[in-house]
Amino acid sequence: MSVLIFAEVADGAIRKSSQEALYYGAKVAEMMGTTATALAIGSANTDALAAAGRFGVTKVLHAADGALNEANSMAYASVIAAAAAHEGAKVIVTAKSTLSDGVMARLSGKMKAALGANVTDLPDLSNGFRVMSSIFTGKAFAVTELKADVKIIAIKKNAIVPVETAALATVEAFAPALNDADFSVKITGQTKASGAISLPEADLVVSAGRGFKGPENWGIVEDLANALGAATACSKPVSDLDWRPHHEHVGQTGVKVSPNLYIACGISGAIQHLAGVNSSKVIVVINKDPEAPFFKAADYGIVGDVFEILPKLTAAVKAL
Repeated sequence: MSVLIFAEVADGAIRKSSQEALYYGAKVAEMMGTTATALAIGSANTDALAAAGRFGVTKVLHAADGALNEANSMAYASVIAAAAAHEGAKVIVTAKSTLSDGVMARLSGKMKAALGANVTDLPDLSNGFRVMSSIFTGKAFAVTELKADVKIIAIKKNAIVPVETAALATVEAFAPALNDADFSVKITGQTKASGAISLPEADLVVSAGRGFKGPENWGIVEDLANALGAATACSKPVSDLDWRPHHEHVGQTGVKVSPNLYIACGISGAIQHLAGVNSSKVIVVINKDPEAPFFKAADYGIVGDVFEILPKLTAAVKAL
């Protein structure tokens, strides 16, 4: 019996958020006195998959069927269920993401499993199987006991800090039987977000709001982001005005982020925006209004004009 970790892949390699899941799953396996096995679905580089061993995984199952290159939640749930049966896994770990939300909901129904989402810490095994989850957009925590025979844990981004070693995992081909029912929903096309850095995966985010007065002024935001190696984001009014693409909208109805550093420039800090960013480890707010609500949530604040401060900040970053 092993702990099974669903490792999402992108551009042939394991996503950073899934690296956190690998480490978490390996620690759970250690607590249970067993081993950790990862499952990668779709096209991926073998050497990149073997690197999962750096996070404590001993084996990676690779389901490389070409039909699985498109992220189909029904098919993926069937593949994970087959891998769990293959490994005798009663605990399945994943990073919480847009993809895993749909996949794990289907998987829990398929396997009659208990699902703990947005988990922030290792489980408590002293009396049952309890997990702590972040709820109410990070304003509270819930402790949930998972009583079903099969348990699924979806961990919150940046809640776990993985520790790497030099170990490598063995990679095995995995070819479960697929049927037409798994593909009754077909993906006919995708529009991928532009930008070199994926916003949900970003460790550093520079975000801006209506304080920039128009899309023609966005260059200074991008200059700072480029200097930091950060992703760019925006408030909802900015995306509604079509100043920036909607996939950059961060907030309760947009993308929810948990970077190590979130820099908010010219954003007042409405509660809907805070709901999408309050899991950030450090929040820096730059606003000329000293009464802006965002300052109450900030770790650091600068009261001043973004058009004066950002170029100076960018120059200082480049000087470093």
